[in-house]
Amino acid sequence: MPELPEVETVVRTLRQLVVGKTIEDVIVNLPRIIQKPDDSEAFRVLLIGQTIEDIQRRGKFLKFILTDQVLVSHMRMEGRYGVYESGEPVEKHTHVIFRFTDGTELRYRDVRQFGTMHIFSKGEEEDLPPLNKLGPEPLSEGFTMQKFREMLSGRKTKIKPLLLNQEFLAGLGNIYVDESLFSAGIHPETEVPELTDEQIDRLYHSIRKTLQEAVKLGGSSVKSYVNGQGEMGMFQLNLQVYGRKGEPCGTCSTPIIRIVVGGRGTHLCPVCQPEST
Repeated sequence: MPELPEVETVVRTLRQLVVGKTIEDVIVNLPRIIQKPDDSEAFRVLLIGQTIEDIQRRGKFLKFILTDQVLVSHMRMEGRYGVYESGEPVEKHTHVIFRFTDGTELRYRDVRQFGTMHIFSKGEEEDLPPLNKLGPEPLSEGFTMQKFREMLSGRKTKIKPLLLNQEFLAGLGNIYVDESLFSAGIHPETEVPELTDEQIDRLYHSIRKTLQEAVKLGGSSVKSYVNGQGEMGMFQLNLQVYGRKGEPCGTCSTPIIRIVVGGRGTHLCPVCQPEST
């Protein structure tokens, strides 16, 4: 699933490609992707004539800021957006096509068919599901060390499942939680109340640094992810533990192991991230 760096990269590339374009028509080939309104024809009517003014990100969601509406889109496991000329062949699993007045099209393709789209009147999108349930943005100015400490206070759970909880902190997924915990030297099964002030400090900085570096490199193409221009991310070349089971740790040469934490496959170095005692 695309995480914060991948979604941010898609936002930045699509912003270059479609901002300023006006929607002439919308074709919906898979109506169940449309969550709001619950009728694909109403979805189409709401979008015709709307101009894309900006594209933003909230957690793992894309926000298409239109003339009067905001289209909120989640790509889930394997969704992707691409811009094409109207005459180009349409790939299999292309479920929504936004036709622009200039003869180009924005196409949403999703092999797994898990993606979602919601339309809101401008200004109400942050007050209603799904965006109103999201936690703070880890790269925002408001996400300070003090804020992080307050968020952790009173939590009685393991640190990895908590970091994966989008209502706690928006945008982190399996890749960047594993990488951040490794960088901070924290075992993924560590109970939150057991974290020392020093560990919390390291984790805060590790989360932000890992995400910032991943955004710079366009995210991680560990599966099918590409940006809005069809290009792969390159952060996967910098991964320290995720997907590296059996390979030597870059710090101590101990083989990376894979365990299951909270139902999620989890990669770590058993020496650099010792279990708490």
